[in-house]
Amino acid sequence: MSRFRLPAPVRLVSALLLTALLGAPAQAQYGATRSIFNTVETQAANVSMFPKWTGALSRYFNERNLADAPCTSSIFNRCHLKEWKAMLAGLNGKSAREKVEEVNGFLNRQRYLTDPRNYGVKDYWATPIQFLRRDGDCEDYAIAKFISLRALGFSNDMMRIVVLRDLNLRVGHAVLAVYLEGEALILDNQIRRVVRADTIRHYRPIYSINETSWWLHRRG
Repeated sequence: MSRFRLPAPVRLVSALLLTALLGAPAQAQYGATRSIFNTVETQAANVSMFPKWTGALSRYFNERNLADAPCTSSIFNRCHLKEWKAMLAGLNGKSAREKVEEVNGFLNRQRYLTDPRNYGVKDYWATPIQFLRRDGDCEDYAIAKFISLRALGFSNDMMRIVVLRDLNLRVGHAVLAVYLEGEALILDNQIRRVVRADTIRHYRPIYSINETSWWLHRRG
């Protein structure tokens, strides 16, 4: 069960994001559309507003360059990544839906561990390598799933990390949304199987993000 801490109280986060969006350059605004969990979303391109996310991506790409270092290396190397890479390689030839299911099941085996216990800070967004070595909390599951599916050929446009409010538990949470064959699928460390977004009634998204854009979500 996740106890992900939101960056700030929900109303403050929404206000800050909306203010930033309204002040963004016109070319970075793409209009409002109906989206997952029955919200209205507005898209913008300035992902630099989210340094924890961009920092995790930057560290991942740096670590990936180290992945082929000798197994005697004390830093991240191919031996540390062997099981993850073997899982990804084993999915070659499978359907997109099967890949989504397998990645979700594999990464959901990791142990849930809060950031204060794991890293000594309130909120830390880990790379997949850090997550596989140290476990993590809900956004770490979502990031690892996002990058795993990117490695399997899923496009950036097909996926978003969704930061939301769990209305039942009254806590912040994060999941991965994958848009596949006209459906929004949710990969969630709190739910064993991949499920359609329209089957979940107790999540209220605040914002979602991928490598190039982010979306503010508001109740319709």
